[in-house]
Amino acid sequence: MIKTIAFLKCKAGLTREEFVRRYETQHAPLILSIAPQVCEYRRNFLLPEGAITAPGASKVDFDVVTELWYADQAAFEAAMAAFTSPGNAARIAADEEQVFDRAYTRFYVVEERISAIAAR
Repeated sequence: MIKTIAFLKCKAGLTREEFVRRYETQHAPLILSIAPQVCEYRRNFLLPEGAITAPGASKVDFDVVTELWYADQAAFEAAMAAFTSPGNAARIAADEEQVFDRAYTRFYVVEERISAIAAR
């Protein structure tokens, strides 16, 4: 399984509700239509209430952490090829301009580790 994580910032001028609605009804369906190789797609919208940050920590510059899973390397490579093909890349960029502040976008391939937790 291959996993990617993106840190994305809301476009200035959108309310949180508009941001979530546009992401869920516009951007996520577009991504899934372009890359059917994505086998799981999660959006984790930050809630500022109750956040715990260390004194002196940098200000958070993203509003959502997005997780995408691909079954294997071949699926990942096919999705990346689909995302970066000129026509699709232009469609994604145009859509992102309506939802995100693209200057803050960060996208990483990650190695996920899961802790086994005994039944309590």
